[in-house]
Amino acid sequence: MTGRSGIICAGNWIIDLVHDIEHWPAESDLVRIGQQTRSMGGGAANVVAALAKLETGLPLWPMGAVGDDEFGAFVRTQCQALGLPTSQLLAKAGVATAHTHVMSVAGRSRTFFYQGGANDALRFEDFPTGTFSTTQARIFYLGYLTLLAQLDAVDVSGMTDAARVLQRARKAGLITCVDLVSGQHPDFRRIVEIAAPHIDYLILNETEAARATGFDGSAESLADLLNNPATLRKMADLLIGKGIGQAVVVHCPKFALWVGADGSRHQADVTPLSKDQIVSHLGAGDAFGAGLLFALHEGWSQENALALGNMAAGASLKGITANSAIPPLSTLSNQ
Repeated sequence: MTGRSGIICAGNWIIDLVHDIEHWPAESDLVRIGQQTRSMGGGAANVVAALAKLETGLPLWPMGAVGDDEFGAFVRTQCQALGLPTSQLLAKAGVATAHTHVMSVAGRSRTFFYQGGANDALRFEDFPTGTFSTTQARIFYLGYLTLLAQLDAVDVSGMTDAARVLQRARKAGLITCVDLVSGQHPDFRRIVEIAAPHIDYLILNETEAARATGFDGSAESLADLLNNPATLRKMADLLIGKGIGQAVVVHCPKFALWVGADGSRHQADVTPLSKDQIVSHLGAGDAFGAGLLFALHEGWSQENALALGNMAAGASLKGITANSAIPPLSTLSNQ
Protein backbone atom coordinates (compact mmCIF):
# COMPACT_ATOMS: atom_id res chain seq x y z
CA MET A 1 0.00 0.00 0.00
CA THR A 2 3.04 2.25 -0.03
CA GLY A 3 2.34 5.54 -1.80
CA ARG A 4 -1.37 4.91 -2.25
CA SER A 5 -3.80 7.58 -1.10
CA GLY A 6 -7.46 8.33 -1.64
CA ILE A 7 -10.82 6.64 -2.05
CA ILE A 8 -12.82 5.70 -5.13
CA CYS A 9 -16.56 5.81 -4.42
CA ALA A 10 -18.50 3.82 -7.02
CA GLY A 11 -22.06 2.64 -7.34
CA ASN A 12 -25.37 4.41 -6.90
CA TRP A 13 -25.89 8.02 -7.98
CA ILE A 14 -29.42 9.11 -7.23
CA ILE A 15 -31.38 12.32 -7.08
CA ASP A 16 -33.28 12.31 -3.78
CA LEU A 17 -36.50 14.29 -3.94
CA VAL A 18 -37.19 14.60 -0.22
CA HIS A 19 -40.76 15.33 0.84
CA ASP A 20 -41.22 16.34 4.48
CA ILE A 21 -44.60 14.97 5.59
CA GLU A 22 -46.43 15.24 8.92
CA HIS A 23 -47.35 11.56 9.14
CA TRP A 24 -47.63 8.46 6.97
CA PRO A 25 -51.13 8.33 5.46
CA ALA A 26 -53.46 5.37 5.34
CA GLU A 27 -54.16 3.93 1.90
CA SER A 28 -56.15 6.39 -0.28
CA ASP A 29 -55.70 9.18 2.29
CA LEU A 30 -54.09 12.57 1.67
CA VAL A 31 -51.18 14.01 3.60
CA ARG A 32 -49.70 17.46 3.13
CA ILE A 33 -46.11 17.89 1.99
CA GLY A 34 -44.22 20.56 3.87
CA GLN A 35 -40.65 21.29 2.84
CA GLN A 36 -39.38 19.75 -0.39
CA THR A 37 -35.67 19.34 -1.04
CA ARG A 38 -33.70 18.06 -4.01
CA SER A 39 -30.33 16.58 -3.24
CA MET A 40 -27.78 14.08 -4.49
CA GLY A 41 -28.05 10.65 -2.90
CA GLY A 42 -27.16 6.99 -3.18
CA GLY A 43 -24.32 4.99 -1.68
CA ALA A 44 -21.43 6.33 -3.74
CA ALA A 45 -22.82 9.85 -3.82
CA ASN A 46 -23.55 10.13 -0.11
CA VAL A 47 -20.25 8.61 0.98
CA VAL A 48 -18.05 10.70 -1.28
CA ALA A 49 -20.00 13.86 -0.41
CA ALA A 50 -19.70 13.13 3.31
CA LEU A 51 -15.95 12.58 2.93
CA ALA A 52 -15.70 15.89 1.07
CA LYS A 53 -17.69 17.68 3.78
CA LEU A 54 -15.36 16.21 6.43
CA GLU A 55 -12.51 18.07 4.69
CA THR A 56 -9.96 15.36 5.35
CA GLY A 57 -7.77 16.33 2.41
CA LEU A 58 -7.88 12.83 0.92
CA PRO A 59 -8.11 12.50 -2.87
CA LEU A 60 -11.64 11.39 -3.76
CA TRP A 61 -12.95 9.97 -7.02
CA PRO A 62 -16.68 9.64 -7.80
CA MET A 63 -17.43 6.75 -10.17
CA GLY A 64 -20.64 5.44 -11.72
CA ALA A 65 -23.33 6.41 -14.19
CA VAL A 66 -25.98 9.09 -14.57
CA GLY A 67 -28.37 9.89 -17.37
CA ASP A 68 -27.80 12.50 -20.05
CA ASP A 69 -30.51 14.67 -18.51
CA GLU A 70 -31.24 17.49 -16.07
CA PHE A 71 -30.76 15.28 -13.02
CA GLY A 72 -27.42 14.05 -14.38
CA ALA A 73 -26.29 17.64 -14.84
CA PHE A 74 -27.37 18.34 -11.26
CA VAL A 75 -25.18 15.48 -9.99
CA ARG A 76 -22.17 16.87 -11.84
CA THR A 77 -22.83 20.36 -10.51
CA GLN A 78 -23.07 19.07 -6.95
CA CYS A 79 -19.80 17.16 -7.30
CA GLN A 80 -18.04 20.18 -8.75
CA ALA A 81 -19.31 22.35 -5.88
CA LEU A 82 -17.65 19.87 -3.51
CA GLY A 83 -14.40 20.04 -5.46
CA LEU A 84 -14.80 16.51 -6.81
CA PRO A 85 -13.76 15.37 -10.31
CA THR A 86 -16.53 14.12 -12.61
CA SER A 87 -14.48 12.47 -15.36
CA GLN A 88 -15.46 8.97 -14.18
CA LEU A 89 -19.19 9.70 -13.99
CA LEU A 90 -20.50 8.21 -17.22
CA ALA A 91 -23.48 9.74 -19.02
CA LYS A 92 -25.76 6.97 -20.26
CA ALA A 93 -27.63 8.19 -23.34
CA GLY A 94 -31.34 7.47 -23.41
CA VAL A 95 -31.43 6.46 -19.75
CA ALA A 96 -32.79 8.57 -16.90
CA THR A 97 -30.65 9.46 -13.92
CA ALA A 98 -31.78 7.32 -11.01
CA HIS A 99 -34.07 9.16 -8.64
CA THR A 100 -35.99 8.54 -5.46
CA HIS A 101 -39.05 10.15 -3.90
CA VAL A 102 -38.25 10.10 -0.19
CA MET A 103 -41.12 10.47 2.25
CA SER A 104 -39.60 11.74 5.49
CA VAL A 105 -41.41 12.06 8.83
CA ALA A 106 -39.37 14.17 11.26
CA GLY A 107 -38.00 12.20 14.19
CA ARG A 108 -39.02 8.90 12.62
CA SER A 109 -37.96 6.96 9.55
CA ARG A 110 -38.23 7.47 5.80
CA THR A 111 -39.73 5.56 2.89
CA PHE A 112 -38.28 5.41 -0.62
CA PHE A 113 -39.92 5.16 -4.04
CA TYR A 114 -37.03 4.39 -6.36
CA GLN A 115 -36.43 4.52 -10.12
CA GLY A 116 -33.14 2.77 -10.97
CA GLY A 117 -32.33 4.48 -14.27
CA ALA A 118 -28.62 4.72 -15.06
CA ASN A 119 -27.65 2.77 -11.93
CA ASP A 120 -29.40 -0.26 -13.37
CA ALA A 121 -27.45 0.19 -16.62
CA LEU A 122 -24.00 0.22 -14.96
CA ARG A 123 -21.99 -2.75 -16.32
CA PHE A 124 -18.70 -4.55 -15.78
CA GLU A 125 -17.45 -2.96 -19.02
CA ASP A 126 -17.79 0.44 -17.34
CA PHE A 127 -14.89 -0.56 -15.06
CA PRO A 128 -12.11 -1.35 -17.58
CA THR A 129 -8.78 -2.73 -16.40
CA GLY A 130 -7.17 0.72 -16.52
CA THR A 131 -9.68 1.99 -13.97
CA PHE A 132 -7.70 0.25 -11.25
CA SER A 133 -4.27 -0.45 -12.73
CA THR A 134 -3.53 3.25 -13.12
CA THR A 135 -5.12 4.63 -9.95
CA GLN A 136 -3.23 5.70 -6.86
CA ALA A 137 -6.29 5.19 -4.65
CA ARG A 138 -6.01 3.05 -1.54
CA ILE A 139 -9.68 2.10 -1.14
CA PHE A 140 -12.39 1.08 -3.60
CA TYR A 141 -15.88 1.49 -2.17
CA LEU A 142 -18.95 0.01 -3.88
CA GLY A 143 -22.44 0.90 -2.71
CA TYR A 144 -25.06 -0.29 -2.86
CA LEU A 145 -24.62 -3.94 -3.71
CA THR A 146 -28.11 -5.41 -4.37
CA LEU A 147 -29.29 -2.10 -5.93
CA LEU A 148 -27.27 -2.22 -9.18
CA ALA A 149 -29.34 -4.36 -11.53
CA GLN A 150 -26.78 -5.39 -14.17
CA LEU A 151 -23.88 -5.64 -11.73
CA ASP A 152 -26.02 -7.73 -9.36
CA ALA A 153 -27.33 -10.17 -11.98
CA VAL A 154 -26.16 -13.75 -11.40
CA ASP A 155 -24.95 -15.31 -14.66
CA VAL A 156 -24.86 -18.96 -15.77
CA SER A 157 -21.43 -19.42 -14.19
CA GLY A 158 -22.76 -18.37 -10.79
CA MET A 159 -20.88 -15.06 -10.76
CA THR A 160 -21.96 -11.43 -10.81
CA ASP A 161 -20.32 -8.48 -12.51
CA ALA A 162 -20.13 -6.76 -9.12
CA ALA A 163 -17.97 -9.63 -7.84
CA ARG A 164 -15.78 -9.34 -10.95
CA VAL A 165 -15.35 -5.58 -10.44
CA LEU A 166 -14.34 -6.13 -6.81
CA GLN A 167 -11.98 -8.93 -7.84
CA ARG A 168 -10.35 -6.62 -10.39
CA ALA A 169 -9.95 -3.83 -7.83
CA ARG A 170 -8.42 -6.17 -5.28
CA LYS A 171 -6.02 -7.63 -7.82
CA ALA A 172 -4.81 -4.10 -8.53
CA GLY A 173 -3.95 -3.68 -4.83
CA LEU A 174 -6.96 -1.75 -3.53
CA ILE A 175 -8.82 -2.42 -0.29
CA THR A 176 -12.43 -3.24 -1.18
CA CYS A 177 -15.31 -1.95 0.93
CA VAL A 178 -18.95 -2.74 0.16
CA ASP A 179 -22.20 -1.39 1.52
CA LEU A 180 -25.70 -2.83 1.15
CA VAL A 181 -29.18 -1.31 1.01
CA SER A 182 -32.30 -2.20 3.00
CA GLY A 183 -34.29 -3.23 -0.05
CA GLN A 184 -36.09 -6.40 -1.01
CA HIS A 185 -34.27 -8.46 -3.64
CA PRO A 186 -35.06 -12.10 -4.42
CA ASP A 187 -31.33 -12.91 -4.67
CA PHE A 188 -30.17 -10.66 -1.81
CA ARG A 189 -28.35 -13.39 0.11
CA ARG A 190 -26.88 -15.00 -3.00
CA ILE A 191 -25.54 -11.71 -4.39
CA VAL A 192 -23.75 -10.98 -1.10
CA GLU A 193 -22.32 -14.50 -0.85
CA ILE A 194 -20.97 -14.40 -4.41
CA ALA A 195 -19.21 -11.10 -3.78
CA ALA A 196 -17.98 -11.97 -0.26
CA PRO A 197 -14.62 -13.56 -1.24
CA HIS A 198 -13.70 -10.29 -2.99
CA ILE A 199 -14.70 -7.95 -0.14
CA ASP A 200 -12.31 -6.79 2.57
CA TYR A 201 -14.83 -4.81 4.63
CA LEU A 202 -18.60 -5.30 4.47
CA ILE A 203 -20.70 -2.47 5.93
CA LEU A 204 -24.38 -3.09 6.68
CA ASN A 205 -27.20 -2.45 9.13
CA GLU A 206 -29.20 -4.94 11.16
CA THR A 207 -31.90 -5.44 8.52
CA GLU A 208 -29.32 -6.05 5.80
CA ALA A 209 -27.40 -8.45 8.04
CA ALA A 210 -30.58 -10.44 8.52
CA ARG A 211 -31.34 -10.60 4.81
CA ALA A 212 -27.75 -11.43 3.90
CA THR A 213 -27.75 -14.43 6.23
CA GLY A 214 -31.25 -15.73 5.52
CA PHE A 215 -32.86 -14.57 8.76
CA ASP A 216 -36.59 -14.75 8.03
CA GLY A 217 -38.11 -13.01 11.00
CA SER A 218 -41.02 -10.69 11.61
CA ALA A 219 -40.66 -6.94 12.01
CA GLU A 220 -40.76 -7.49 15.78
CA SER A 221 -37.97 -10.06 15.73
CA LEU A 222 -35.88 -7.79 13.51
CA ALA A 223 -36.39 -4.98 16.03
CA ASP A 224 -35.22 -7.33 18.76
CA LEU A 225 -31.82 -7.49 17.07
CA LEU A 226 -31.21 -3.96 18.31
CA ASN A 227 -31.27 -5.32 21.84
CA ASN A 228 -29.35 -8.48 21.03
CA PRO A 229 -25.91 -7.71 19.61
CA ALA A 230 -24.86 -11.33 20.19
CA THR A 231 -27.23 -12.44 17.42
CA LEU A 232 -25.83 -9.82 15.08
CA ARG A 233 -22.31 -11.03 15.86
CA LYS A 234 -23.38 -14.54 14.88
CA MET A 235 -24.73 -13.18 11.60
CA ALA A 236 -21.47 -11.34 11.01
CA ASP A 237 -19.55 -14.55 11.71
CA LEU A 238 -21.65 -16.31 9.06
CA LEU A 239 -20.65 -13.63 6.57
CA ILE A 240 -17.00 -13.94 7.58
CA GLY A 241 -17.38 -17.63 6.84
CA LYS A 242 -18.45 -16.75 3.29
CA GLY A 243 -15.09 -15.11 2.64
CA ILE A 244 -15.10 -11.51 3.90
CA GLY A 245 -11.41 -10.73 4.15
CA GLN A 246 -11.04 -8.29 7.04
CA ALA A 247 -14.23 -7.40 8.91
CA VAL A 248 -17.99 -7.14 8.91
CA VAL A 249 -19.17 -3.84 10.40
CA VAL A 250 -22.79 -3.57 11.50
CA HIS A 251 -24.28 -0.15 12.30
CA CYS A 252 -27.54 0.24 14.22
CA PRO A 253 -29.36 3.14 15.90
CA LYS A 254 -28.08 2.03 19.32
CA PHE A 255 -24.60 0.67 18.60
CA ALA A 256 -22.06 -0.37 15.99
CA LEU A 257 -20.28 -3.72 15.87
CA TRP A 258 -16.92 -4.74 14.45
CA VAL A 259 -16.52 -8.46 13.79
CA GLY A 260 -13.08 -9.21 12.40
CA ALA A 261 -11.96 -12.18 10.36
CA ASP A 262 -9.07 -12.42 12.82
CA GLY A 263 -11.48 -12.99 15.70
CA SER A 264 -11.47 -9.39 16.94
CA ARG A 265 -14.72 -8.02 18.34
CA HIS A 266 -15.74 -4.53 19.36
CA GLN A 267 -18.96 -2.72 20.18
CA ALA A 268 -19.36 1.06 20.22
CA ASP A 269 -22.59 2.39 21.69
CA VAL A 270 -24.27 5.38 20.07
CA THR A 271 -24.83 8.57 22.04
CA PRO A 272 -28.57 9.12 21.53
CA LEU A 273 -29.96 12.38 20.19
CA SER A 274 -33.19 13.90 21.41
CA LYS A 275 -36.18 13.87 19.04
CA ASP A 276 -35.93 17.60 18.41
CA GLN A 277 -32.30 17.19 17.29
CA ILE A 278 -33.17 14.67 14.58
CA VAL A 279 -34.30 16.30 11.34
CA SER A 280 -34.02 13.31 9.00
CA HIS A 281 -32.65 9.77 9.03
CA LEU A 282 -31.77 10.03 5.33
CA GLY A 283 -28.16 9.01 4.70
CA ALA A 284 -27.10 8.39 8.30
CA GLY A 285 -25.80 4.94 7.42
CA ASP A 286 -23.79 6.37 4.54
CA ALA A 287 -22.32 9.02 6.84
CA PHE A 288 -21.29 6.20 9.18
CA GLY A 289 -19.64 4.50 6.21
CA ALA A 290 -17.77 7.65 5.27
CA GLY A 291 -16.33 8.01 8.76
CA LEU A 292 -15.38 4.35 8.81
CA LEU A 293 -13.67 4.57 5.40
CA PHE A 294 -11.54 7.51 6.47
CA ALA A 295 -10.49 5.64 9.62
CA LEU A 296 -9.64 2.52 7.60
CA HIS A 297 -7.64 4.62 5.16
CA GLU A 298 -5.65 6.13 8.01
CA GLY A 299 -5.12 2.83 9.82
CA TRP A 300 -7.09 3.77 12.94
CA SER A 301 -7.99 1.18 15.56
CA GLN A 302 -11.35 -0.54 15.24
CA GLU A 303 -12.57 1.29 18.36
CA ASN A 304 -11.74 4.70 16.91
CA ALA A 305 -13.09 3.72 13.50
CA LEU A 306 -16.50 2.84 14.97
CA ALA A 307 -16.51 5.98 17.11
CA LEU A 308 -15.86 8.19 14.09
CA GLY A 309 -18.56 6.41 12.09
CA ASN A 310 -21.06 6.97 14.91
CA MET A 311 -20.16 10.66 15.18
CA ALA A 312 -20.55 11.20 11.44
CA ALA A 313 -23.92 9.43 11.46
CA GLY A 314 -25.07 11.53 14.41
CA ALA A 315 -24.14 14.73 12.60
CA SER A 316 -26.02 13.59 9.50
CA LEU A 317 -29.24 13.11 11.49
CA LYS A 318 -29.34 16.85 12.18
CA GLY A 319 -29.76 17.81 8.50
CA ILE A 320 -32.66 17.51 6.04
CA THR A 321 -30.40 15.87 3.44
CA ALA A 322 -27.78 13.16 3.86
CA ASN A 323 -24.81 15.51 4.14
CA SER A 324 -26.12 19.01 4.84
CA ALA A 325 -25.22 18.94 8.55
CA ILE A 326 -21.86 17.14 8.36
CA PRO A 327 -19.08 19.46 9.59
CA PRO A 328 -15.32 19.33 8.96
CA LEU A 329 -13.57 16.51 10.79
CA SER A 330 -11.72 19.03 12.96
CA THR A 331 -15.00 20.10 14.61
CA LEU A 332 -17.00 16.86 14.37
CA SER A 333 -16.39 15.76 17.97
CA ASN A 334 -17.90 19.05 19.19
CA GLN A 335 -21.21 18.51 17.38
